[in-house]
Amino acid sequence: TNPGFVVRITQAGLDYAHQQGIVILEKELAKLKLPDISGDSRVGRVGKVRYELSRLRLRDFHLPYSRITPISNVGLQVSISNAFAELDGNWRVKFLFIRDHGSFDLKVENVYIKIGLRLGSDASGKPTVSTSDCRTHISNVRVRFSGKLGWLYNLFHSVIESRFRKLLEDKVCDIVDESVHNELQAYVQTLPVTARIDAKTGIDYSLVAPPRATAQSLDADLKGEFYSLAHRSTVPFSPLPLAFPSDHDRMVYFGASSYFFNTAGIAYHKAGALVFEITEDMIPKEAGFHLDTSTFSAFIPQLEEMYPNMPMKFRLSTPTAPFLTIGPGGISLRPTVDAQAYAILPNSSLAPLFLLSLVRNVSAVVNVRSGRIVGSLDVGRIRLSLKDSAVGTFQVRMMQSLMNILTSSTLLPRLNARLDEGFPLPLPDRIQLSNILVRFYQNFLLLGADVRFQPR
Repeated sequence: TNPGFVVRITQAGLDYAHQQGIVILEKELAKLKLPDISGDSRVGRVGKVRYELSRLRLRDFHLPYSRITPISNVGLQVSISNAFAELDGNWRVKFLFIRDHGSFDLKVENVYIKIGLRLGSDASGKPTVSTSDCRTHISNVRVRFSGKLGWLYNLFHSVIESRFRKLLEDKVCDIVDESVHNELQAYVQTLPVTARIDAKTGIDYSLVAPPRATAQSLDADLKGEFYSLAHRSTVPFSPLPLAFPSDHDRMVYFGASSYFFNTAGIAYHKAGALVFEITEDMIPKEAGFHLDTSTFSAFIPQLEEMYPNMPMKFRLSTPTAPFLTIGPGGISLRPTVDAQAYAILPNSSLAPLFLLSLVRNVSAVVNVRSGRIVGSLDVGRIRLSLKDSAVGTFQVRMMQSLMNILTSSTLLPRLNARLDEGFPLPLPDRIQLSNILVRFYQNFLLLGADVRFQPR
């Protein structure tokens, strides 16, 4: 299935996410709890050195050099090099008739960690991430004991260093597994699968396939479909493939296809949200006319006889869902609107007068604000035709200017106010976008942005 919406995280975006993740991993490694160590080290034929190391305390764990790499069709690989750690503790030793104790410092240097991350999706369409591989290699462990019996410490320090190396190599990958599961997996699960927009509609952002790594980026294909909360039904057309451009200036890119926007039209149409009423109190004073039969009798003389000096109202509705197209020049649509005119009788009942068909060329301006797609409409002149009349025939072109003013001054501001509220982009928690880029391509809108993560 082609996606209706695509998210691409570039190498710059992966690098930024990786920086945030390394900070968390450093903190988790610094919490590493090490068990007491004890054992015997044989010294030739003389005997055995009995040693005990206790109260082991990791002072810090630094990961100064690391990088993240997307591996095509596999996932992500994190490589950490030249990491180092320092810890201290107490020691106690027994050798023949000698007993001694004190404290020690241990330095772990040239730590190399290689982590493989497997990407997937669960049954609900949320992304998943797990550790596919973890290997740790420590090149250098140096222990320094306090005390005056240097010859005694030399009897067992190499054994201690070897045991610490093995212990730390195992523990580091345990911490990596826990961090990926408890921190990274929990975080990617905050990506919304569905986003409720208002009381009538929502957006389905579920993955249609697991995230896909390429040589330069990580791509996620989302359903990208609006739906009516009251009644969800199959969309009568399919999304077309998106020819995503090789643009890597921003950290993240969103490809919103014409399918994505057109399902919005279907959802709002089915939800009955594309019905608007125009009444006298909505007409701006500067328009210079009243919405009543006296005004329209200039174009329809018989109105004055049938319904003299009565207030009127219009009910605007779309007979079919509006359908837009996206091309290099932008977003355009040519919606058809039915405008039913009524006279409001003294008893407040409505008398149908005439039904007009309104056709307009509309273009859209799109931007991103606060993690939402926002927009506004710009409309051209209206074209009228008469579909039905209860007051006889008349020349509709005579009221062209009046209907232009009526819809532009009342309907357009309401639509633009709704579009200015925007529709949420699929973003995990605490992500802010900046440096926004908007470009139009055949069949889809490309939004680019840099990312900033807000810690708790």
